[in-house]
Amino acid sequence: MPPTAGDERNVSTTPKRRPAILGGHPSFPEGLSFLRPTIPPLERVMARLAPAYDQGILTKGSLMSSLEEQVAVRLGVDHAVAVSSCTSGLMLVLQALQLGGPVVLPSFTFSASAHAVAWNGVTPSFAECDPRTFQLDPDDAARRLSGAGALLATHIFGAPCPTERLAKIADHAGIPLLFDAAHAFGATRDGRPVGGFGVAEVFSLSPTKVLVAGEGGIVTTQDEALADAVRIGRDYGNPGDYDSRFPGLNARMSEFHAAMALESLADLDEHLSDRRRLADRYCAGLSEVPGVGVQEVDHGDESTYKDFTIIIDEERYGLPCPALVAALRADGIDTRRYFFPPVHRHQAYARDEPATLPVTSDVARRVVSLPFYRSLDNDAVDRVLGAIANLHTHADELRSRAWA
Repeated sequence: MPPTAGDERNVSTTPKRRPAILGGHPSFPEGLSFLRPTIPPLERVMARLAPAYDQGILTKGSLMSSLEEQVAVRLGVDHAVAVSSCTSGLMLVLQALQLGGPVVLPSFTFSASAHAVAWNGVTPSFAECDPRTFQLDPDDAARRLSGAGALLATHIFGAPCPTERLAKIADHAGIPLLFDAAHAFGATRDGRPVGGFGVAEVFSLSPTKVLVAGEGGIVTTQDEALADAVRIGRDYGNPGDYDSRFPGLNARMSEFHAAMALESLADLDEHLSDRRRLADRYCAGLSEVPGVGVQEVDHGDESTYKDFTIIIDEERYGLPCPALVAALRADGIDTRRYFFPPVHRHQAYARDEPATLPVTSDVARRVVSLPFYRSLDNDAVDRVLGAIANLHTHADELRSRAWA
């Protein structure tokens, strides 16, 4: 059940116990999963799908068109194009831009951002992140734009990145700006929905996201020619006459996935509200624990909190991030180290000239994402908070151990 107003608990009053990694009883003997997808009831999805199914229309049907129309209205954009995944959407947008140079993008992002660039035969040029917000650092990106073909930014963990500053530096360089908005459907930047910034934004509808289609993505843009190129590109580059205009993909969205997305969209506002209350509860509890920081979201912005990610100051907290992760695992708490290693250190890009990104490398080694999903209840959040605080209390003893 979602958190309720007025139901607060100070983690400092939680009775101290011996952590499980030191022989104590686990906080979650049954285990606490990192993620549980929030999906609409199957009967609603099937009821919406049934007419298309009965007619034998399984792809490129009215459900996909309805999803595109509803998304365009909600986000205030001229065009929304449904595709099979965020990655395929990014690939098609980048192809349509016909880039003449490297794409500057953050290394602190999911690997798909860079993969979409590389699949177009273009070199990813990695830039630093901001250590407070984890977003692409505009100043560092600006220093890398000479000869670049485009600037690609990510709305990290569902929080909007600094769109205005990025637009200014992209305009100054005379190159297009686009956004990997995989995490950000439902986020707002100073009251404006994410989706209409840059030349295009591309969302993910995979099971880990707030808006879920099972698998899928949506490209949003105000550019009619770009939207047309993505529509043709998702169908092998075939505009309908089987004379392909360029090498496209099979990146169509099925009617089943569109039906699930439409039902997920119907619940989205309530879902986002629940996630933001959960994030508030985590933030309030963590504010009492020395050395534990949270991602900063710019004033006036709203995050989807696709992930709730903390950053550890080892000196103040008393433990490095790997030690915290191992100790939480012993307590039955599943976590993820998003994004470690950062993409510029992935084997896939080892053949390229290595980027020197000290800020990104430092942030990546100190962040961990905590369990976070709509069905997470207050008691579970408080037990996670209690475990983090308790490990800080026992840091002296834990530091004597060796951590991988």
